[in-house]
Amino acid sequence: MDTTYEDYAKVFKAFCDGKRLRILELLRSGEKCACKLLEDMDIGQSSLSYHMKILVESGVVESRQDGKWTHYTISEKGSDYAAELLKELTKLDTANTNGIYCRA
Repeated sequence: MDTTYEDYAKVFKAFCDGKRLRILELLRSGEKCACKLLEDMDIGQSSLSYHMKILVESGVVESRQDGKWTHYTISEKGSDYAAELLKELTKLDTANTNGIYCRA
């Protein structure tokens, strides 16, 4: 698989799990410490770490260390990129249809 498509897949993987969508919902109100996410999600540390790794690698979430805890926030730049990527990947390319039209 082309590296570009692998990078795109990382972005969309962030949105393909109910727990990660819940985390994003919680982060909509602002930065949250991992300790707060653990309370609100009622999941274990290793499970949270797994989901946060995927969210951070996608670029949709940013993290920062503060002592022993990590704090997370939604990345405006990453969020904009994900929205633009979806729009670009699903835009009809009328210049490249080769004269073939198909009805869904």
